[in-house]
Amino acid sequence: MINIILLGPPGAGKGTQAKRLVEGRNMVQLSTGDMLREAKTSGSEMGLKVAAVMERGELVTDEIVIGLIREKLTGEAGGGFIFDGFPRTLKQADALAELMADLGQSLDAVIEMQVDDAALVARITGRYTCGDCGAVYHDQTRPTKVDGVCDDCGSGKMVRRADDNADALRTRLLEYYKKTSPLIGYYYAKGKLSSVDGLAEMDAVSAAISKVLDGAQ
Repeated sequence: MINIILLGPPGAGKGTQAKRLVEGRNMVQLSTGDMLREAKTSGSEMGLKVAAVMERGELVTDEIVIGLIREKLTGEAGGGFIFDGFPRTLKQADALAELMADLGQSLDAVIEMQVDDAALVARITGRYTCGDCGAVYHDQTRPTKVDGVCDDCGSGKMVRRADDNADALRTRLLEYYKKTSPLIGYYYAKGKLSSVDGLAEMDAVSAAISKVLDGAQ
């Protein structure tokens, strides 16, 4: 069993690589957004707290997120846990370290998916998906064979995220560099950090991540 954090700016491919690790290594992906949505409809004590906070339009506190993570870490571990989207700040990193120590677990590796900002903007702003089956396309690198028609399911329902534009992405990148990039130094100082090229071919990124994980076990 191995526990890891995937770090990287929006669009670096963390979700894609986490999904591959779930399928290939039987790991459990802990995505903050997914956990909050799941908790909101669970009816549990923690879920009721989440629902109340979200209904008031307030931000969910770090304490609540840590509580949700605690529930997950004491459940089915599979091949280990992947933290995707958490921690985002140094305060959250400290809280996660305390939680894992309390549970007798360890963080084995932190993988930074490095990207070039200009290339990332080009990647994200050209991205669109099929609204029916979720297949992902790109204006330059993977357009549909027939314009506006999904290769996989034949749907003509193509969708672009409202924030997949250059201005919105630069705002999200600035937020990442202000709040989350200090984690790179934090985990480097702890001897946990490894870096991979997040803009390489998908299989090459997967291979680089697997090499890190094999060395951390």
